[in-house]
Amino acid sequence: MLLWLLLILAPGRQPAGALPKALLLLKPPWSTAFKGETVTLFCKDHHSLAWEYVSWYHNETPLRRQSGKLQISKSGHYRCKTQRSSLSDPVHVQFLSDWLVLQASHPAFERDKVVLRCRGKEEEDIMERTYYKNEEKIRSSYNSNITVYPAFNDDSTYHCTASGTYIWGGSWTETSRPLKIQVQELFPSPVLTASPSWPIEGSPMTLTCETWLPPQTSHTRLQFCFFKEHRALGAGWSHSPELQIPTTWSEGAASYWCQARTVIPRILKTSPRSQIRVHRVPVSDVNLETQPPVGQLIEGEDLVLICSVAAGTGTVTFSWHREGSERSLGRKTQNALSAELRIASVREQDAGRYYCAADNMDGPVLSKRIRITLRVPVSPPVLTIRRPRSQAVEGDVVELHCEAQRGSPPILYRFYHEDVPLGSSSAPSGGEASLNLSLTAEHSGNYSCEANNSLGVQRSKMVSLSITVPVSHPVLTLNPDVAQAMVGDVLELRCEAQRGSPPILYWFYHEDVILGNTSAPFGGGASFNLSLTTEHSGNYSCGADNGLGAQSSEMVSLNITGLSKNKVTHITVGVIGCLLSMLGLAATAALVGRFRTQRKSGAIPRNIGSVPGPDPPAQALHGPPSLSRPALMELQPLYSNVSPGDDDLVYSQIWSRQHREGSPARSPRTHQKGEEPAIIYSEVKRADPDDPARQDREEAAEGYENVPCASLALDH
Repeated sequence: MLLWLLLILAPGRQPAGALPKALLLLKPPWSTAFKGETVTLFCKDHHSLAWEYVSWYHNETPLRRQSGKLQISKSGHYRCKTQRSSLSDPVHVQFLSDWLVLQASHPAFERDKVVLRCRGKEEEDIMERTYYKNEEKIRSSYNSNITVYPAFNDDSTYHCTASGTYIWGGSWTETSRPLKIQVQELFPSPVLTASPSWPIEGSPMTLTCETWLPPQTSHTRLQFCFFKEHRALGAGWSHSPELQIPTTWSEGAASYWCQARTVIPRILKTSPRSQIRVHRVPVSDVNLETQPPVGQLIEGEDLVLICSVAAGTGTVTFSWHREGSERSLGRKTQNALSAELRIASVREQDAGRYYCAADNMDGPVLSKRIRITLRVPVSPPVLTIRRPRSQAVEGDVVELHCEAQRGSPPILYRFYHEDVPLGSSSAPSGGEASLNLSLTAEHSGNYSCEANNSLGVQRSKMVSLSITVPVSHPVLTLNPDVAQAMVGDVLELRCEAQRGSPPILYWFYHEDVILGNTSAPFGGGASFNLSLTTEHSGNYSCGADNGLGAQSSEMVSLNITGLSKNKVTHITVGVIGCLLSMLGLAATAALVGRFRTQRKSGAIPRNIGSVPGPDPPAQALHGPPSLSRPALMELQPLYSNVSPGDDDLVYSQIWSRQHREGSPARSPRTHQKGEEPAIIYSEVKRADPDDPARQDREEAAEGYENVPCASLALDH
């Protein structure tokens, strides 16, 4: 009789989602025993041994016992299950009445070792055991056990013999029944599944290589590898039974398959090939976006146009267009749901309406049109000052006009005077702005303006403005500051306007008659000197004018009386001068008489060039000295000795010249009333020696008289 050891963990895969199978274990681990012996059965789920709530089956008949173990002594097929597992595969256990049995260990997996045990009822009588495979001797052993490694689906049969000797001599031999070992797969061939089973192009897909290991072989680890056609996917072999494909593309039906293997022992199994078809979805909901967002693009920046589709699979061709242009701005084809086009350094002329199109072989789909506008930073503004006249005058109202030629609105303009803010004005729609300013003297200086539209600040060039201030009413003062003066005094008329832009021209008046004028090129006051006479009594005033209107001072009265101390001094000096002149003429006459006496006696040669005596003054040789203005009257004699030649005689010729006193308001050559005369003595003429009348003139010279000039001056 052929004894079967049924290891009926059926090959194949466990249904997806089902509980794992329970595993039935034997103790002792032999599926063949002698009659009268018992075998204990244990039920194990995927986690551990179960000790309660276990269902037992004998030849498919449920047993009432629900404990975690079961002792049996009857032959048959046994199965079990727990609350966390499904029904186990059946295990056939036999109880034999034979004297010799061949036992095999339970359970047995492919490439795993199986222990064969040749056992007799009376072990001590057995001297030798011999094991056979398919009637061929494997080995003889005095030990009761051997190890074999049967292959999966191995159809071989095993038996053993035991031999011994009788006490009285002779030998004996017993043979066991044949045993056929059915080896269970370590793991079933994998099956490839896809999730979703009907993938859409562009969506992710998960491939699973499904197989399993029995619970008692949990120490064994499997490795997996996935393939598409003849190409490995992912990183190759890994311990994960799943492979995530982020994006699938429609390329027709493709063949996918997987492999599972163990390293020790080395077992490799391949799944059947599965045809997976990826479905393509037409593009829809095409949308165009920009970076930076619409309304925030600044001139000179890069513009990024992003074209995207909400749905659509496969290779998509994107194109970008500007309204009014026949040619596209760019085109890209890629396996993606969006694409970008960058336009570098956009300019104001790039503004307009844009759109994009997407196509995945079902025809292009257009996006909505969006308007691209640029924000332009302001250019440096230009400041102009608009004034009512060519020269700005204090009190005028001027308009400060600031304009930036380029710049997105709104623009805020600020106005500055010497970098000090004057005010601001906004241009909500762009363009220009103005600020009105009422001028004062302090407003002279440099002006500028500033433009800001939140994209940058620009400052204009400086513009200079000079404010001309009309003169104020001048103030006339007299120096010395007295209400009464004397004839001959020199009076300083001082006129000064406290305000007014230079140059200022000052006029001086006596009873509304112009005395003269003086200019103040750098502003301030001006003076006019006047030598007083009796006619100078009266009212004085002055006027100031800088081209913006003349202003007059108030009247100042002055009374002139008597002679001044200076005039008396002048007369005294004149008298003394005349007396000295008379003494000089007398000395000259004496010298001339002596000279003539000596010539007649022959003591002095005729060619003597000059009369001996003291040297004449230097100014007598060079004419009258120049007089300063205004000059004081002085009566001084002027004379000189002249050498007339060998026979010349020395003569004195005297004439009178009036001294001219000038004033700042009149020409120095104009004679004024009240001027004093002066007696001037000139050089002496000489006589011609050959003149017949020479003797007569010499005699006349001897009787020459000096006219008393002091009396003349006093008479005057």
